[in-house]
Amino acid sequence: MMEWMNLLAQEAFWIAVLRIATPLIFGTLGVLLCERAGVLNLGIEGILVAGAFSGWLAVYLGLPLWGGVAVAACTGAVFGLLHALLTVGLALSQHVAGLGITLLATALSYYGYRVSFPKVSTPPTITPFAPLQEWGIPVLSAQTALTWLALICVPLLGWWLQATPAGLALRMVGENPQAAEGQGISVARTRTAAIVAGSALMGVAGSFLTLSAFNAFFFNMVNGRGWICVALVVFASWRPGKALLGALLFAFFDALQLRLQQSGQSLLPYQVYLMLPYALSILALVVVARKASYPQALMKPYRKGER
Repeated sequence: MMEWMNLLAQEAFWIAVLRIATPLIFGTLGVLLCERAGVLNLGIEGILVAGAFSGWLAVYLGLPLWGGVAVAACTGAVFGLLHALLTVGLALSQHVAGLGITLLATALSYYGYRVSFPKVSTPPTITPFAPLQEWGIPVLSAQTALTWLALICVPLLGWWLQATPAGLALRMVGENPQAAEGQGISVARTRTAAIVAGSALMGVAGSFLTLSAFNAFFFNMVNGRGWICVALVVFASWRPGKALLGALLFAFFDALQLRLQQSGQSLLPYQVYLMLPYALSILALVVVARKASYPQALMKPYRKGER
């Protein structure tokens, strides 16, 4: 017990928690934006990979770091537009379209890496974002600008959804698209805009991995973070504030298992520690999801004029 208390008292532990949570915050907000408009976006896993690769490659080829973030966001937006074409324009299955986007984006990213670096055995590196030490705020001062941006996006998105006409229109489309259409709101345009914007956030989430957390791109670096974001949206009951808490909770468990492995004082197999954040997150999801109120039009295709 004393060892655990010492661990939780370490500033380095909480720095790691916030760093691990950052891509989850961006990704969860992106999924939340899509789902509040009524569209499930299972393409997030592939979009994270594509954002990580495209942003890193852009910086490697000479763009500034923020230029790499912009490229990653645009990459995510392009895949989001494709997803919108399939699910909104053609009213295809959102599950199948999303998984197809994941496979396509992942394969294109890996192929692009192989073509760009055919004879490289170790990934080339870049100079990533540096921590904002001059701000002098404990824990936050050790984070990069992308972490600060993620934290700012949470209240900003919450305010936009609740206090602006555009946010109200998006929520109406996700709850009752027929009523929204009756009020003169284009369901197709609103859903498409939400998917594109949400996918851009997913691309930024991927870019954090290569431009901030690490300094290179390598295969399997996303490691299921996209699926965790999908689960965190349910945990958050489709609310940005709770999405932040969910991302921090998972990051806490993940950082904890890393520290427990490194301590070397446990007789448990390391696989138990690897499983810990996922098992505890599933448990928390089960407890919370039973009372979650989801958008009523989620995963329901809409064609104008239909009832």
